[in-house]
Amino acid sequence: MSNPDYQKRKAFFDQLLTIYGRKPVLEALQDPAMKIYKLHLADSNKEDGIVRDIKKIALQRNIDVEMHDRKALSRISKNGKQDQGVAADLQLTAYQPSSAISKDLLTSSKRRYIALDRITNPQNMGMIIRSVAASGIDGLILPRRGGAPLSALVIKASAGTLFRAPLFYCEDLGQELARMQTQGAQLCGLSSHATHSVFDTQQDSSSQIYILGNETDGVSKEIEGLCDRMLKIPMHNGVESLNVAVTAALIAFLSV
Repeated sequence: MSNPDYQKRKAFFDQLLTIYGRKPVLEALQDPAMKIYKLHLADSNKEDGIVRDIKKIALQRNIDVEMHDRKALSRISKNGKQDQGVAADLQLTAYQPSSAISKDLLTSSKRRYIALDRITNPQNMGMIIRSVAASGIDGLILPRRGGAPLSALVIKASAGTLFRAPLFYCEDLGQELARMQTQGAQLCGLSSHATHSVFDTQQDSSSQIYILGNETDGVSKEIEGLCDRMLKIPMHNGVESLNVAVTAALIAFLSV
């Protein structure tokens, strides 16, 4: 039997996102809507300019500040060449495990989710998150490996909406999609080569998960094999397909 205190602590730390760099950290500190768990500084930083401003705001917001040598800080930031001696742990309160999407949730009402299969461009990831936050769709499902990590670049591209969007993380996208499929969700992969249109699904009463694939290769063969149907967005004037972030925006607003 799992320890409730351990599970609660694990859930908390799973919600933490570490960003690095003086300007990204300062911008995060200046946004009162961002929950910041801890600030990390290299003890070799000079006490002037932006570092002084960072420490001042952290003190005003009662944020815990930890000092480290350069080597220790690089282990925290995971990018010693670009962290500039500054990192911060941000708490994503809307970041949950995909197990929170339960059978009861999927069967009690018509739910709509977008799942990302190997989206690697941070700009695309950020714009997708922004569309999910703005549309009111039920959530975005993200595998923790194989795609763009939630980084300062993604935060910037999302215009800060990363902290408000309903995000669900999983370790294995295929396994989680298969689970949700057995629990009542319909899996809809997006492909420009599909026969049926996304507009054909709007009258369906079941919960649906729209799966968007890699910018170059599309939905992987493994995930496509799980899908109940493949769908396309009808194109005109010889245009082959839309950017994945544009596709996500269309799906997000179409489905609510």
